[in-house]
Amino acid sequence: MAKSARKTTTKPSKTPKTAQPVAATASAPKTKSAAVLALLRSKDGITITEIASATGWQNHSVRGFLSGTVKKKLGREVTSEVVDGERRYRMAG
Repeated sequence: MAKSARKTTTKPSKTPKTAQPVAATASAPKTKSAAVLALLRSKDGITITEIASATGWQNHSVRGFLSGTVKKKLGREVTSEVVDGERRYRMAG
């Protein structure tokens, strides 16, 4: 039985990718946390479901963020009120 010739493969060269221009907008938040904080500052407030849709988080994660990060770590006051049967959350300033 004869040995078969071993095929060698060459790895593609690791050339640096050229930087793609990033469309930077000054008003768009860079993180999900910043986006939630911006939504909480709105005059009408926002529901947990709307925050979950905007961030991709689950509802219990949104509640944990409001309680743990916004209230405890940042020391901000989050108020809630029921408007048209929906609880809306707001943060002053």
